[in-house]
Amino acid sequence: MADLIAKLRADGIQKRVVQEGRGELPDYQDGTKATFHYRTLLCSPDQRVLDDSRTKDKPMELIIGKKFKLPVWETILCTMREGELAEFLCDTKHVVLYPTVSKSLRNIAAGKDPLEGQRHCCGIAQMHEHHSLGYPDLDELQQNPQPLIFAIEMLKVEGRGSYRQDPWAMSDEEKMKAVPLIHQEGNELYKQGKVQEAAAKYYDAIACLKNLQMKEQPGSPDWIQLDQQITPLLLNYCQCKLLSEEYYEVLDHCSSILNKYEDNVKAYFKRAKAHAAVWNAAEAQADFAKVLQLDPSLGPVVARELRNLESRLRQKDDEDKVRFKGIFS
Repeated sequence: MADLIAKLRADGIQKRVVQEGRGELPDYQDGTKATFHYRTLLCSPDQRVLDDSRTKDKPMELIIGKKFKLPVWETILCTMREGELAEFLCDTKHVVLYPTVSKSLRNIAAGKDPLEGQRHCCGIAQMHEHHSLGYPDLDELQQNPQPLIFAIEMLKVEGRGSYRQDPWAMSDEEKMKAVPLIHQEGNELYKQGKVQEAAAKYYDAIACLKNLQMKEQPGSPDWIQLDQQITPLLLNYCQCKLLSEEYYEVLDHCSSILNKYEDNVKAYFKRAKAHAAVWNAAEAQADFAKVLQLDPSLGPVVARELRNLESRLRQKDDEDKVRFKGIFS
């Protein structure tokens, strides 16, 4: 271990063990999966925290040898045992790309596309374009690179073949093979009433296809084929979000579908229900009318939804009258 610490120090990385780990140092061969919590701190007197994985839904996972965009993380993780807590002070040269990596991780935690806003160029080129990352603290760090401290807690180390890879860690071929399996898992979870878990599966399948689509020319046959695979998954995801009462996300996604496929009945129907839920009565009625125009066989279903909408509007109107009467009486 002393040799590892000396090697790190020579490369501009200082390690401080806060809590010893368990057992022997794992053999970090390519394909090994490390699961860990991390905090990223500025190297300043107040050590301001930039990111903390404990505030997100789950810990970070990294596959050794998959060329993660922040290579220093792989370097420092390979010095850790399970259960170990350690802090690593890393020279600026190791963390120049941290702002763009952090943006992707924050987007993932927020349920957004991790590639949102990125262009077909490397991270260094993006930095020199001086575009905002959408986060003021990351913009500041990008403009003024400096050493960073990573506080890492190693939770689990799994050898290659002993776990199922997350979509982001798969090769292109593995992604294509995984999509139908993940889709089916989402369907099974939805049938069991596990809506949140189903949404996560649909999201993973979408992320696989989106990653592949980013490598194609927009509008090309391959790009369109991938987009047509994404659409039903996105509609399933929207159905989960409807049931979770996350209506504005449904509006955004369904509108994005209809911008490309203006005859998609399911997108109109789900958007109509979302509009109705947030009291956009005129927009809901217009979308339901479009559903009838595209598929008249859905008349009974649409009629029921419109009756429910009108009933809710009358109830809301009555409640408003009582409320305003109390205000102005």
